[in-house]
Amino acid sequence: MPVITLPDGSQRSFDQPVSIADVAMDIGPGLAKAALAGKVAGELVDTSYIISENSELAIVTERDEEGLDLIRHSTAHLMAMAVQELFPGVQVTIGPVIEDGYFYDFATGHSFSTEDLQKIEKRMLEITKDDLPIERMVMTRTQAIKEFREMGENYKVQIIEDLPAGDEISVYRQGPWRDLCRGPHVPSTGKLKAFKLMKVAGAYWRGDSNNEMLQRVYGTAWSNKKDLKAYLHRLEEAEKRDHRKLGKKYDLFHMQEEAPGMVFWHPKGWSIYTTIESYMREQQTLNNYQEIKTPQLVDFSLWQKSGHADKFGDDMFTLEADGRDFAIKPMNCPCHVQIFNQGLKSYRDLPLRLAEFGSCHRNEPSGSLHGIMRVRGFVQDDAHIFATENQIQPEVSVFIDFLHSVYEDFGFSDVIYRLSTRPEQRVGTDESWDKAEKALADALNSKGLPWEELPGEGAFYGPKIEFSLKDCIGRVWQLGTIQVDFSMPGRLDAQYVAEDGSRQTPVMLHRAILGSFERFIGILIEHYEGAFPTWLAPTQVVIANITDKQAPYVKKVHQSLKNSGIRVDADLRNEKIGFKIREHIIQKVPYLLVVGDKEIENQTVAVRARNGEDLGSMSLEAFEQILNEDVARRGRVRFEKTAEK
Repeated sequence: MPVITLPDGSQRSFDQPVSIADVAMDIGPGLAKAALAGKVAGELVDTSYIISENSELAIVTERDEEGLDLIRHSTAHLMAMAVQELFPGVQVTIGPVIEDGYFYDFATGHSFSTEDLQKIEKRMLEITKDDLPIERMVMTRTQAIKEFREMGENYKVQIIEDLPAGDEISVYRQGPWRDLCRGPHVPSTGKLKAFKLMKVAGAYWRGDSNNEMLQRVYGTAWSNKKDLKAYLHRLEEAEKRDHRKLGKKYDLFHMQEEAPGMVFWHPKGWSIYTTIESYMREQQTLNNYQEIKTPQLVDFSLWQKSGHADKFGDDMFTLEADGRDFAIKPMNCPCHVQIFNQGLKSYRDLPLRLAEFGSCHRNEPSGSLHGIMRVRGFVQDDAHIFATENQIQPEVSVFIDFLHSVYEDFGFSDVIYRLSTRPEQRVGTDESWDKAEKALADALNSKGLPWEELPGEGAFYGPKIEFSLKDCIGRVWQLGTIQVDFSMPGRLDAQYVAEDGSRQTPVMLHRAILGSFERFIGILIEHYEGAFPTWLAPTQVVIANITDKQAPYVKKVHQSLKNSGIRVDADLRNEKIGFKIREHIIQKVPYLLVVGDKEIENQTVAVRARNGEDLGSMSLEAFEQILNEDVARRGRVRFEKTAEK
């Protein structure tokens, strides 16, 4: 006679074992209709799962995060069923849930086309209208192997054979179609209301290039059509904002095969880069960092001693010279320890904050390269703080304030915080980990920040906080990080003299705010769609004449603004003023100054803002004041306007 305790603390008693579906119906028909699964003692199970003893239960619906995952997992099965009905002889392999959707890998000699995806999607819709029950069956290992071998599903047979001998084998059935799966799944195909097939790609069986090439079909699935429509709109926006297209449109950079994964910065793109570098240099100085520069080429023995050779050796570019092996540095940390080690340090010198715009190179796989978002040559706003264990929390707290200020200057205010804690394999004592994790958590709590714990996701050398931000179309980008390192300072012989005169190993805090400049600029390009805030814009002002008569005055104004440090161009082309205005609006220049006879007579300029607002005629001094105020606000004005809306 099970007693079921619900999330609100209420209880329901039954005189016999009951299914999740029975409990939902007992609560109410609305919940019974909405139920997708249940959580019994925290474990996700099908609605057909039988409860025979006292249990804690939560009913899962499409409003829950787990509900959306269930929908996507079940839609993957729906797609596989449709594929095998339309293309007999196709074998199914694996079909997991991924971010925003799912995929399924198929073994077939047929190449799926766009037209095929449309047919598959149509058949999927038909199956949902049939509202087929989705049922779980349990088999012995021998039964499962026999059944899938008879079905011609050789890949499924391999999967079963690789499972531990004692594992329970579960198979899910919808109509005549069956698939090996741990589950759980939604109760019936009619629960799957909003989905779309996205693309086809190649994939090796079990990710091994020595194995057969399969066809991977990607899809997306959502709880309702409104969410699906919103997602597809975000994809359209992302496509429109693709930094590779905009980089070409606004003449910012290019990539070419002769230097794979390396960026060729054009003058306008380099202007953005150097503006960001100057800003970060200024901010780091204000936050008591000392800037350093370390070599690009370092003897391979240092990377062996630091541990990087063992973990990242395949990703490092190496060369031989003078009978020695060298590596082009993939990261800056070991070199920063070398600077710390020059001269004996005292506890009074700590915390010591060393910052570098460190140029690094990593041999990323060619298939993973993506514009300037994923490259082989990049520069980090990298810094390392050498501190005592007692200084971890205050240093992290100060860093969080610093990070927030920087993000707001770039127009980002929506930050996500995640604390990754100790993994099973780690260095350092439990006492040190306790202290470090508590320090990171206390720093977040002291700021009143909401954060999520990621158990076991810390690095082997220490816990870390990851900072992610949302852009204007809701995409999340992981950028900043601060990591506690108990390992490297000791491996590289870093020491300081403690207050009691003993030699102690400092804790090393790895921290970055922007990450790599290249990736961050790519994010900015897509976030602003090329309409950079005035302080970042490669060209802040364009002066255009109406006729050749105004050319001398335009040149005078141009030189005056240039002398004031403003990034300004003069457009003296023999074109109609309307044409010039439209062209510079397309290029998203923040301010356009138009000069005619009246402006010469009054020694003024007619000012147009990028948003189309006519600011009227004014003296050059008055315009410079407007421009300087705009630059001083950096990207914050955009956040304020968005917040008001």
